[in-house]
Amino acid sequence: MLPMRLFRDRAFFGINMASMLMFLGMFGSIFLLSQYFQGVLGYSPTEAGLRMLPWTGMPMLVAPVAGILSDRFGGRPVVVAGLALQAVGLAFFAMVIAPDASYASQLPGLIIGGVGTALYFAPAASLVMSSVRPAEQGIASGANNALREVGGALGVAVLATVFSSQGGYGSARAFTDGTVPAVWIGASAVALAVVVALLIPRRRSTPAPESAVAEKLAPVAA
Repeated sequence: MLPMRLFRDRAFFGINMASMLMFLGMFGSIFLLSQYFQGVLGYSPTEAGLRMLPWTGMPMLVAPVAGILSDRFGGRPVVVAGLALQAVGLAFFAMVIAPDASYASQLPGLIIGGVGTALYFAPAASLVMSSVRPAEQGIASGANNALREVGGALGVAVLATVFSSQGGYGSARAFTDGTVPAVWIGASAVALAVVVALLIPRRRSTPAPESAVAEKLAPVAA
């Protein structure tokens, strides 16, 4: 069972809420943009997937840099930077999406969002682990993964609802009319995640292992 007292810790609560909002905005937008590439721009599923690689594949290239930056400056500023870039990338998409938009016009948004995603992942995991005692790290990791999944599911549901209420699949124009406000909401969710991440306390030392604490207390107990 997940001890709810963990959420009283500002770092644990902050990184988990930021993660949920990040996945809400990102996965809801990916769901719609992949269909936009196919239904509006006319790409096949394979072609659409390949064209989204600057976004979805960027973590393979930038993640090592994110780890180095996290070690040097702490996880919080790197996570904040990653979330901010993701929000900017989604906002860029919302501004350039059109029935006749070229892939080249959308490429900057893909790259910016991809770099943001890459900067977020590794430092976020480090913040989760450092916010609890070593004996609770497995529980903390599971809670973070669960909240990410909840955020992704909510993102698809919420953004799809906005899409269907503002547009639809009837034409390229209708699809665009529905996608633009939905992606703006996705960008807003990630921007809110930036605010939440800023509330996470700055770097702190990793909690001492319980075994080490017990060894220090043993002479006192004797």
